[in-house]
Amino acid sequence: MRGNPFWLSDEQWKRIAPCLPTDVRGVEREDNLRVISGIVHVLKSGCRWCDCPPEYGPSTTIYNRFVRWARRGIWENMFRELAASGRSADTQMIDSTHIKADRSAVDGKGGSRKQAIGRSRGGRNTKIHALADTKGRLLAILLTGGEAHDCPVAERLIRRVKPPKRMLGDKAYDSAELREELDEHGTRPVIPNRCNRKQPFSFSKRLYKLRWRIESAFNRLKDFRRIATRYDRLARNYLAYVCLAAALVCWIYTNGLGS
Repeated sequence: MRGNPFWLSDEQWKRIAPCLPTDVRGVEREDNLRVISGIVHVLKSGCRWCDCPPEYGPSTTIYNRFVRWARRGIWENMFRELAASGRSADTQMIDSTHIKADRSAVDGKGGSRKQAIGRSRGGRNTKIHALADTKGRLLAILLTGGEAHDCPVAERLIRRVKPPKRMLGDKAYDSAELREELDEHGTRPVIPNRCNRKQPFSFSKRLYKLRWRIESAFNRLKDFRRIATRYDRLARNYLAYVCLAAALVCWIYTNGLGS
Protein backbone atom coordinates (compact mmCIF):
# COMPACT_ATOMS: atom_id res chain seq x y z
CA MET A 1 0.00 0.00 0.00
CA ARG A 2 2.87 2.38 0.71
CA GLY A 3 4.09 2.00 -2.88
CA ASN A 4 0.74 3.19 -4.29
CA PRO A 5 -0.96 5.50 -1.74
CA PHE A 6 -4.40 6.97 -2.33
CA TRP A 7 -4.63 10.63 -3.32
CA LEU A 8 -7.66 12.78 -4.04
CA SER A 9 -7.54 14.21 -7.56
CA ASP A 10 -7.65 17.96 -8.19
CA GLU A 11 -11.25 17.76 -9.38
CA GLN A 12 -12.31 15.72 -6.36
CA TRP A 13 -10.57 18.16 -4.05
CA LYS A 14 -12.42 21.10 -5.63
CA ARG A 15 -15.69 19.43 -4.63
CA ILE A 16 -14.60 18.82 -1.03
CA ALA A 17 -12.63 21.97 -0.21
CA PRO A 18 -15.59 24.42 0.01
CA CYS A 19 -17.19 22.21 2.67
CA LEU A 20 -14.21 22.34 5.03
CA PRO A 21 -13.74 24.83 7.91
CA THR A 22 -11.60 27.91 7.39
CA ASP A 23 -11.50 29.18 10.99
CA VAL A 24 -7.87 28.16 11.52
CA ARG A 25 -5.99 29.69 14.46
CA GLY A 26 -2.51 29.31 15.85
CA VAL A 27 0.35 27.61 13.99
CA GLU A 28 0.01 26.70 10.33
CA ARG A 29 -1.64 23.31 9.90
CA GLU A 30 -0.67 20.34 7.80
CA ASP A 31 -1.98 20.50 4.23
CA ASN A 32 -5.67 19.50 4.25
CA LEU A 33 -5.43 17.66 0.93
CA ARG A 34 -2.66 15.44 2.22
CA VAL A 35 -4.33 14.82 5.59
CA ILE A 36 -7.75 14.01 4.12
CA SER A 37 -6.16 11.70 1.56
CA GLY A 38 -4.60 9.91 4.54
CA ILE A 39 -7.98 9.69 6.26
CA VAL A 40 -9.51 8.17 3.11
CA HIS A 41 -6.59 5.71 2.94
CA VAL A 42 -7.40 4.49 6.48
CA LEU A 43 -11.09 4.35 5.57
CA LYS A 44 -10.45 2.29 2.43
CA SER A 45 -7.76 -0.05 3.76
CA GLY A 46 -9.03 -0.52 7.31
CA CYS A 47 -5.53 -0.14 8.73
CA ARG A 48 -4.79 1.27 12.17
CA TRP A 49 -4.16 4.99 12.36
CA CYS A 50 -0.60 4.39 13.50
CA ASP A 51 0.00 2.30 10.34
CA CYS A 52 -0.99 5.10 7.97
CA PRO A 53 1.86 5.57 5.42
CA PRO A 54 4.25 8.46 6.21
CA GLU A 55 3.50 10.07 2.81
CA TYR A 56 0.38 11.55 4.42
CA GLY A 57 2.22 13.14 7.32
CA PRO A 58 2.23 12.26 11.05
CA SER A 59 -0.40 9.67 11.91
CA THR A 60 -1.35 11.59 15.07
CA THR A 61 -2.13 14.66 12.96
CA ILE A 62 -4.35 12.64 10.64
CA TYR A 63 -6.19 10.96 13.51
CA ASN A 64 -6.63 14.17 15.50
CA ARG A 65 -7.94 16.06 12.47
CA PHE A 66 -10.50 13.34 11.76
CA VAL A 67 -11.72 13.10 15.37
CA ARG A 68 -11.83 16.87 15.91
CA TRP A 69 -13.87 17.41 12.75
CA ALA A 70 -16.12 14.47 13.63
CA ARG A 71 -16.81 16.15 16.97
CA ARG A 72 -17.71 19.37 15.16
CA GLY A 73 -19.91 17.55 12.63
CA ILE A 74 -17.76 18.63 9.67
CA TRP A 75 -17.96 15.29 7.83
CA GLU A 76 -21.71 15.01 8.29
CA ASN A 77 -22.22 18.59 7.13
CA MET A 78 -20.02 17.97 4.08
CA PHE A 79 -22.19 15.01 3.09
CA ARG A 80 -25.39 17.02 3.58
CA GLU A 81 -24.11 19.95 1.50
CA LEU A 82 -23.09 17.70 -1.39
CA ALA A 83 -26.35 15.72 -1.20
CA ALA A 84 -28.44 18.90 -1.13
CA SER A 85 -26.74 20.25 -4.25
CA GLY A 86 -27.94 17.56 -6.65
CA ARG A 87 -30.74 15.48 -5.18
CA SER A 88 -33.65 14.18 -7.25
CA ALA A 89 -36.96 14.94 -5.51
CA ASP A 90 -39.34 12.92 -7.69
CA THR A 91 -38.52 9.40 -6.54
CA GLN A 92 -36.58 8.27 -3.48
CA MET A 93 -35.95 4.91 -1.85
CA ILE A 94 -35.31 3.79 1.71
CA ASP A 95 -33.48 0.79 3.14
CA SER A 96 -31.13 -0.33 5.91
CA THR A 97 -28.14 -2.62 6.29
CA HIS A 98 -26.41 -4.34 9.22
CA ILE A 99 -22.73 -3.78 10.04
CA LYS A 100 -20.91 -6.21 12.32
CA ALA A 101 -19.31 -4.54 15.33
CA ASP A 102 -15.80 -5.75 16.11
CA ARG A 103 -15.05 -6.54 19.74
CA SER A 104 -12.91 -3.39 19.90
CA ALA A 105 -16.08 -1.33 19.25
CA VAL A 106 -18.05 -2.80 22.15
CA ASP A 107 -17.92 -1.02 25.49
CA GLY A 108 -17.31 -3.64 28.15
CA LYS A 109 -19.17 -1.51 30.72
CA GLY A 110 -22.51 -2.02 28.96
CA GLY A 111 -22.74 1.38 27.31
CA SER A 112 -22.77 0.07 23.74
CA ARG A 113 -26.49 0.67 23.23
CA LYS A 114 -25.94 4.41 23.54
CA GLN A 115 -23.38 4.20 20.75
CA ALA A 116 -25.69 2.64 18.11
CA ILE A 117 -24.64 -0.94 18.84
CA GLY A 118 -27.29 -3.56 19.53
CA ARG A 119 -27.75 -7.30 19.45
CA SER A 120 -29.65 -9.03 16.64
CA ARG A 121 -29.51 -12.49 15.05
CA GLY A 122 -26.06 -11.75 13.69
CA GLY A 123 -24.66 -10.75 17.09
CA ARG A 124 -23.66 -7.23 18.06
CA ASN A 125 -23.97 -4.84 15.16
CA THR A 126 -24.91 -1.38 13.97
CA LYS A 127 -27.67 -0.61 11.50
CA ILE A 128 -27.27 2.04 8.80
CA HIS A 129 -30.59 3.52 7.67
CA ALA A 130 -30.52 5.63 4.51
CA LEU A 131 -32.49 7.39 1.81
CA ALA A 132 -31.31 7.47 -1.80
CA ASP A 133 -32.42 8.99 -5.09
CA THR A 134 -33.02 7.03 -8.31
CA LYS A 135 -29.32 7.23 -9.20
CA GLY A 136 -28.42 5.41 -5.99
CA ARG A 137 -26.93 8.51 -4.35
CA LEU A 138 -27.51 8.65 -0.61
CA LEU A 139 -29.45 11.67 0.65
CA ALA A 140 -29.79 11.09 4.41
CA ILE A 141 -28.24 8.68 6.93
CA LEU A 142 -29.09 7.54 10.47
CA LEU A 143 -27.44 4.99 12.78
CA THR A 144 -29.16 2.71 15.28
CA GLY A 145 -28.42 -0.49 17.09
CA GLY A 146 -28.91 -3.65 15.05
CA GLU A 147 -32.12 -4.58 16.89
CA ALA A 148 -34.00 -1.43 15.80
CA HIS A 149 -37.10 -1.81 13.62
CA ASP A 150 -37.06 -0.03 10.28
CA CYS A 151 -40.42 1.81 10.34
CA PRO A 152 -39.97 4.08 13.41
CA VAL A 153 -36.54 5.14 12.11
CA ALA A 154 -37.97 5.69 8.63
CA GLU A 155 -40.36 8.30 9.98
CA ARG A 156 -37.41 10.24 11.44
CA LEU A 157 -35.37 9.81 8.26
CA ILE A 158 -37.92 11.06 5.75
CA ARG A 159 -38.37 14.29 7.74
CA ARG A 160 -34.76 15.20 6.93
CA VAL A 161 -35.35 15.70 3.20
CA LYS A 162 -37.83 17.43 0.94
CA PRO A 163 -40.83 15.10 0.44
CA PRO A 164 -40.60 13.22 -2.87
CA LYS A 165 -43.50 12.23 -5.12
CA ARG A 166 -42.79 8.51 -4.60
CA MET A 167 -41.02 6.49 -1.89
CA LEU A 168 -39.75 2.97 -2.59
CA GLY A 169 -39.24 0.46 0.20
CA ASP A 170 -39.37 -3.28 0.85
CA LYS A 171 -41.91 -5.16 2.98
CA ALA A 172 -40.18 -4.09 6.20
CA TYR A 173 -41.65 -0.61 5.62
CA ASP A 174 -45.23 -1.80 5.18
CA SER A 175 -46.85 -0.18 8.20
CA ALA A 176 -50.00 1.90 8.54
CA GLU A 177 -48.16 4.62 10.47
CA LEU A 178 -45.47 5.07 7.82
CA ARG A 179 -48.00 5.07 4.99
CA GLU A 180 -49.98 7.77 6.79
CA GLU A 181 -46.81 9.80 7.33
CA LEU A 182 -46.01 9.62 3.62
CA ASP A 183 -49.57 10.49 2.62
CA GLU A 184 -49.50 13.60 4.82
CA HIS A 185 -46.48 14.83 2.86
CA GLY A 186 -48.02 14.03 -0.52
CA THR A 187 -45.72 11.06 -1.13
CA ARG A 188 -47.05 7.90 -2.77
CA PRO A 189 -45.67 4.71 -1.15
CA VAL A 190 -44.27 2.11 -3.53
CA ILE A 191 -44.09 -0.64 -0.92
CA PRO A 192 -45.16 -4.30 -1.32
CA ASN A 193 -47.63 -5.74 1.16
CA ARG A 194 -46.77 -8.04 4.03
CA CYS A 195 -48.19 -11.53 3.62
CA ASN A 196 -50.54 -11.05 6.60
CA ARG A 197 -52.10 -7.77 5.39
CA LYS A 198 -55.86 -8.27 5.05
CA GLN A 199 -56.47 -5.29 2.76
CA PRO A 200 -53.51 -5.09 0.34
CA PHE A 201 -52.40 -1.78 -1.17
CA SER A 202 -51.63 -1.48 -4.86
CA PHE A 203 -48.11 -0.45 -5.90
CA SER A 204 -46.09 -0.07 -9.08
CA LYS A 205 -43.98 -3.17 -9.65
CA ARG A 206 -42.15 -1.34 -12.44
CA LEU A 207 -40.96 1.41 -10.08
CA TYR A 208 -40.23 -1.06 -7.31
CA LYS A 209 -37.58 -2.70 -9.51
CA LEU A 210 -35.45 0.45 -9.09
CA ARG A 211 -34.91 -0.36 -5.41
CA TRP A 212 -31.77 -2.36 -6.18
CA ARG A 213 -29.93 0.94 -6.55
CA ILE A 214 -29.93 1.73 -2.83
CA GLU A 215 -28.68 -1.81 -2.16
CA SER A 216 -25.90 -1.12 -4.65
CA ALA A 217 -25.09 2.10 -2.76
CA PHE A 218 -24.70 0.10 0.46
CA ASN A 219 -22.39 -2.33 -1.34
CA ARG A 220 -20.20 0.56 -2.50
CA LEU A 221 -20.01 1.83 1.08
CA LYS A 222 -18.89 -1.60 2.26
CA ASP A 223 -15.97 -1.52 -0.17
CA PHE A 224 -14.44 0.70 2.54
CA ARG A 225 -13.18 -1.68 5.20
CA ARG A 226 -13.78 0.74 8.05
CA ILE A 227 -17.44 0.74 6.99
CA ALA A 228 -17.81 -3.00 6.35
CA THR A 229 -16.74 -3.70 9.95
CA ARG A 230 -17.18 -1.23 12.77
CA TYR A 231 -14.07 -0.79 14.92
CA ASP A 232 -14.92 2.54 16.58
CA ARG A 233 -16.62 2.70 19.96
CA LEU A 234 -18.15 6.12 19.40
CA ALA A 235 -21.17 6.29 17.10
CA ARG A 236 -20.12 9.86 16.26
CA ASN A 237 -16.84 8.68 14.72
CA TYR A 238 -18.45 5.79 12.85
CA LEU A 239 -21.13 8.10 11.44
CA ALA A 240 -18.35 10.42 10.29
CA TYR A 241 -16.78 7.50 8.39
CA VAL A 242 -20.09 6.66 6.75
CA CYS A 243 -20.75 10.27 5.76
CA LEU A 244 -17.28 10.71 4.28
CA ALA A 245 -17.54 7.45 2.32
CA ALA A 246 -21.05 8.34 1.12
CA ALA A 247 -19.85 11.77 -0.02
CA LEU A 248 -17.05 10.13 -2.00
CA VAL A 249 -18.89 7.27 -3.70
CA CYS A 250 -22.26 8.98 -4.18
CA TRP A 251 -21.41 12.61 -4.92
CA ILE A 252 -17.79 12.72 -6.08
CA TYR A 253 -16.81 9.45 -7.76
CA THR A 254 -20.19 9.14 -9.51
CA ASN A 255 -20.06 12.67 -10.93
CA GLY A 256 -17.37 11.76 -13.42
CA LEU A 257 -14.59 12.79 -11.07
CA GLY A 258 -13.19 9.40 -10.19
CA SER A 259 -13.80 5.68 -10.01
